[in-house]
Amino acid sequence: PVLYVANVDEASMHTGNKFSEALKAAVATEDAEVIIMNNSIEAQISEMENADDKQLFMEEYKMTEPALDRLIHSAYRLLKLFTYFTAGVQEVRAWTIHEGWKAPQAASVIHTDFEKGFIKAEVISYDDFIHYGSEAACREAGKLRIEGKEYVVKDGDVMHFRFNV
Repeated sequence: PVLYVANVDEASMHTGNKFSEALKAAVATEDAEVIIMNNSIEAQISEMENADDKQLFMEEYKMTEPALDRLIHSAYRLLKLFTYFTAGVQEVRAWTIHEGWKAPQAASVIHTDFEKGFIKAEVISYDDFIHYGSEAACREAGKLRIEGKEYVVKDGDVMHFRFNV
């Protein structure tokens, strides 16, 4: 898979220009994606620490999201990557895996011992976690599932692995 990024001027950041259109035409037969963005504006957005300032800046440029987000989503899609989360008291963390991985394989990205000694995974779907707001609330609502070695991890799953080494 190939991802082309066309860095265009501000006036062309939403519509592209003759160069980005020529790029699209040249790669139309490839299994590729083309992202159009203005890297100067993206750099300014990424340097802003205040979320309200970022939002105001993006509204000024009629942006609904940074182009960098589109770039990341496209890269994940082309490479067939998923993200799952682990959520503990001290830390919430995202882990990248390949689409189609089973729970023990997904556990291995944390530590190889997690795959070797895999017993089960406690799983909450991303949508349920956001809706109910916590692991405890999901558990109360019956949204926490126990999955075994054959469970194929879904994009956005919130997981807790049980293992014994």
